[in-house]
Amino acid sequence: MSGTYLGMPSFPKAAHEAVGNTTLRANLRHATHTIRDKRAKAVAELDDWALLREAGKQIKDHTLSHLDTYLVQLEEAVTAAGGVVHWATDADEANQIVTRLVKETGESEVVKVKSMATQEIELNEALEEAGIAAYETDLAELIVQLGHDRPSHILVPAIHRNRGEIRDIFAKEMGDWGRPAPEGLTDTPAELAEAARLHLREKFLRAKVGISGANFMVAETGTLVVVESEGNGRMCLTLPETLISVVGIEKIVPTWRDLEVFLQTLPRSSTAERMNPYTSMWTGTTDTDGPQTFHLVLIDNGRTDTLADEVGRQALRCIRCSACLNVCPVYERAGGHAYGSVYPGPIGAILSPQLRGTASEIDASLPYASSLCGACYEVCPVAIDIPEVLVHLREKVADQGGKGHRLEKAAIRAAGWVLDHPGALAAGERVAAKTRKLHPKKLPGPGAGQWTNSRDLPRMPAEPFRDWWKKNRT
Repeated sequence: MSGTYLGMPSFPKAAHEAVGNTTLRANLRHATHTIRDKRAKAVAELDDWALLREAGKQIKDHTLSHLDTYLVQLEEAVTAAGGVVHWATDADEANQIVTRLVKETGESEVVKVKSMATQEIELNEALEEAGIAAYETDLAELIVQLGHDRPSHILVPAIHRNRGEIRDIFAKEMGDWGRPAPEGLTDTPAELAEAARLHLREKFLRAKVGISGANFMVAETGTLVVVESEGNGRMCLTLPETLISVVGIEKIVPTWRDLEVFLQTLPRSSTAERMNPYTSMWTGTTDTDGPQTFHLVLIDNGRTDTLADEVGRQALRCIRCSACLNVCPVYERAGGHAYGSVYPGPIGAILSPQLRGTASEIDASLPYASSLCGACYEVCPVAIDIPEVLVHLREKVADQGGKGHRLEKAAIRAAGWVLDHPGALAAGERVAAKTRKLHPKKLPGPGAGQWTNSRDLPRMPAEPFRDWWKKNRT
């Protein structure tokens, strides 16, 4: 995984600043509550939702266990259908491949379908360095790009922006990227959408190269699938002469029948729809329709390392629905930027540290960006036990050492000794009870003091429980 976000502070520091932004919190609260309520109603319509969830989990686990076999099958099918497959070990290699492919066409601009994988590897920045302009065509991604911003949500990247902010961004920035916003633009959704449509249409009609990701890849046929709600993806996938798809190796499913499960669970979990308005599928190239050249760039970028972890590998089941973000009380208050990754929220807290490692301050802090309430696991359509992985990763981070963890281990050892010596424990309880009026409400120091920044220490009782028991029970 690339390092754009690694200069950010750790999650606690970034979140501390975010929770003070009242506008951000209001935007997030309204959006996440609206999406989660709609999702709950959509899921409740299916009597067999639990069975679909289990089926999705088993399909993903089976595929990950035989990933080498299915990736070879996929390459053979894509090649037989007229496509070209490229393999990229990391972000740098993937960016080099895509940049070379675009340059070989002689073009200096591309249109893009919303893609988490290309954001992960920072493809736009790599293309810009090579003199190639990459235009995002998803409405929310367009808002983020025009605002010189970063995505803060998997499904709704501009969830942290309200309509007034979006109007100001369009009015100020659209002219520098292409067709300017109409005069007198208001913040009504219809006018904002129309401004985006007019701005993007000229790019769709002009672009000779399209870049996409994929929600799924079907191994048996070499078919790629993109689901979306706006139609911009359909334009990018069909109008350009060359299509380059950048996809993580975990996005594969073995058969068309397997795909059926996810085409039921993904739209309901993400947009709360029974089915996506646009489901685009393409298999290689044809002489009479669509792009005449198709390249598939398969990226690893830390995925095989994640696959080697028997507990953590379940994060690779993720189908990027974002349901876990919409129910997470931590994400709702901190927002996506605090996670320092293109993958925010609960899934980002377990996926990013595995793809990037936990050497940096931000990645070492992400497994702790959770209350472990378990709401994320309850809504996950492929049953990723995010709390289990969070605890697993916390153990790994603790094993790395560091001042805070050394102090914690020393405290645990001291507590263990006291609990093994009842006499010492009883004496300590009596001393604590007699001196309770002198106890501070906050703990001192940067370590223990973190715990009492937002809560008071419990008041010590007037006498220890064991002494009360001796007096009142015989």
